[in-house]
Amino acid sequence: MQSSAPPRGDPRVAAEIFLWSRAAIWLGAVFAFLWFEPKPTPLAGSWDRPEFHDLGYGLDVWARWDTQWFVHVAQHGYDSAPEVPAFFPLYPSLLGVLARALGGHYVLAGVAISLAAAFAAFLLLYRLAEAKLGAERARRSVLYLAIFPMSLFLQAVYSESLFLLLVLAAFLLAERGNFGWAGVAAGLALLTRASGVALLPALVLIAWPSRAALARLAIAPLLFLAYPLMLWSELGDPFAWRHAEADVWHRHLTLAGPFRGLWLGLTHWHPSGTNAQHAAMVNLECWVFLVLFAGLTVVAWKRLGAPYGLYAALSLLLPLSTPSERWPLESIPRFGLVVFPFFLALAVLGDRPRVHNAIVAASAMLLGIAIVQWVLYQWVA
Repeated sequence: MQSSAPPRGDPRVAAEIFLWSRAAIWLGAVFAFLWFEPKPTPLAGSWDRPEFHDLGYGLDVWARWDTQWFVHVAQHGYDSAPEVPAFFPLYPSLLGVLARALGGHYVLAGVAISLAAAFAAFLLLYRLAEAKLGAERARRSVLYLAIFPMSLFLQAVYSESLFLLLVLAAFLLAERGNFGWAGVAAGLALLTRASGVALLPALVLIAWPSRAALARLAIAPLLFLAYPLMLWSELGDPFAWRHAEADVWHRHLTLAGPFRGLWLGLTHWHPSGTNAQHAAMVNLECWVFLVLFAGLTVVAWKRLGAPYGLYAALSLLLPLSTPSERWPLESIPRFGLVVFPFFLALAVLGDRPRVHNAIVAASAMLLGIAIVQWVLYQWVA
C-alpha cells in the first residue's frame, strides 16, 4: 500500500513566529536602552548621527554602526566618501526612495524595508524547508532563524533581511524550474551584497545540465554589471567597491584563500589598542560560530544536497579568503545569519528534544546579550 504524503504545514506558523520574535526583540532593545547607563554611551559619538533621532528612541535603537553608511549612500550617492562603495546599491536605493516618500525619515524607511523583507523571508524559508524536510522541521527552521543571536539585524537599518529574502527566492524559484526569475533574484542579491556570488555555483548545480536553464541564470551577472558601470560613471573606477574593501575596510583577497583567514584567526588574537580579555572573547566567539557553521555545512550537504551545501561552504570560504587585517574572523556570526541552509541543518538536528532545547536556550541567551551590546553601541557581529 502506497504511503500517503505528509500533511502540509500552515505557513501562518512562520508569520506568527515572525510577529512574536520581532516584537520581543524590539521590546528587549527598548528596555535595554532605558535601563543601562550612561546615556548616551561613549561610543555613540563615533557612529551616531543627528538625523537618527527624529522619531524617538523607540525607533532610533535600530540605527547603529553601518546604518550611517547605508543612509549616507541613500542621501549623497557614491562620490561623497571613500568608504561607501563597499556598500552595494540595492538596499540604500530602496532606502532613499522610501525615505523621501516618508518625508526624509531614513530610519523609519530602513526599518520598514528590513521588516517587510524579513517577513517575506520567513514565509519563503518555511515553504522551502517544508518541501525539503516536512512541516515540523520547517517550523523549527523558522524558529531557529528567529532566535539566532544575530537575528536582531533583520529589523535594523542593515541589508541582511533583503539579502536573505533574495537568496531564498533564488533557491525556491530554481527548485521550481523558474530559472529566469531565479537569475533575476540572484542578480538583485549580487546588487545587495558581494557575498551574493556564492549563490551562482549553487544555482548552476540546480540548473545542470540544461543549457536553456543555465542561459537564463546568466541574467544574474548581467544585472550585477549595473553597479560597476554606475561606479565608473560616478567615480571613474568600476572597481571602486573592491578598492574600498581593501583600502578603507582592510579586507584583502589573499592568494592563500581561506587558509590565510584561518591562520590569522589562530595567531592574531590581540589587535593593538584593544583590551586583551575582550579581544580574546571576540575571537573565541568567532571561532565557535565558525566551527558550528562548518559542521552545519556538512549536515546541509548530506541531507539537502550539493547546491545547499555548496552555497553554505562558499559563504564561509569567501570571508575567510578576505580576512580583516585587524580582526581576521570579524563578522563571521553575522555572515551566518543569511546562510539559510544552516537553519535547515539545525532543524534536522533538532529532531532530538535535548538538542532542540539546547539550541533554543543557547540562542535566546546569546540573542539577549547581542541586543544589549547593540543598544549600547558595542560591536555586534
